[in-house]
Amino acid sequence: MCMNRIQKIAVMPNLTKKDAYSTTLQLLTQLQKLSFSIYMTKDYIKAFPSDIITFCETPETLYQTVDAILTIGGDGTIIHAALLASFFHKPILGINTGRLGFVAELEKNELDMLSRLVDGSYTIEKRMMLQITHQSCEGVRSFRAMNDMVISRGSLSRLIDIDVSLAAEKGYICSYRADGLILSTPTGSSAYSLAAGGPVVEPTMKCILMTPVCSHSLFARPVVFSHHSRLSVTASCDDDTEVFMTIDGAVTVTVHRNDVILVEEAETETEFIRLKDRTFYKILNDKFTEKGRSL
Repeated sequence: MCMNRIQKIAVMPNLTKKDAYSTTLQLLTQLQKLSFSIYMTKDYIKAFPSDIITFCETPETLYQTVDAILTIGGDGTIIHAALLASFFHKPILGINTGRLGFVAELEKNELDMLSRLVDGSYTIEKRMMLQITHQSCEGVRSFRAMNDMVISRGSLSRLIDIDVSLAAEKGYICSYRADGLILSTPTGSSAYSLAAGGPVVEPTMKCILMTPVCSHSLFARPVVFSHHSRLSVTASCDDDTEVFMTIDGAVTVTVHRNDVILVEEAETETEFIRLKDRTFYKILNDKFTEKGRSL
């Protein structure tokens, strides 16, 4: 049971997803029945009825105004919303119209469960994020990730030399010759890291996972670090092969030979609204089973 009353709700649909538009229309009807105030950015002003929606000029204004954010789409839609939502300490509830939807709380046929927001029959689940600092000759850039940071090679099939150390102690940890390296949160453990052979970690835990991608070694294994760790990563190739850093599959940055990438726990967390009483492992097995897969 949550005592924080939700009155103003932001609706953030990804209209490129199948059924997202029709699901959003159903959602708006349901929210109106429950007497919630509905907000969207002005980007949607031509797509949805203006008589029941307040349109905000910018995403920042929207997130500052509302009590919670409802996304319609897949996990990528949730990840996109999480960056601003965590900054303004606003909880997210995802409605899945994508594929697996690990992080989403509801399927598109479960909108009736939103009535639990009215009487406080929900909980808030907090998940850690990563802070990534890229130091290069061009300056310093910072990013946050809900899922992962990935080091990968370009189009040429040549291995990358990757060195990892503890930043504070300047203590060497390991080196890889590999196609890439994944540093992920527990939330990201069920994403690319899982496909690369990394462990499944309960997402409410606090730790940093390191998973090599196709390492040319007999002994390369995933490593789990304390959330207090601050990791330093460098990556390079012997030739002109390009090396990239990708944040949550959305932002890509070129990495040069002398660049340093620092990865640590972010100060902000992502908050999720939970309406169902189910474990992460139940979700994991259900999602894989319904897609014809098996853990």
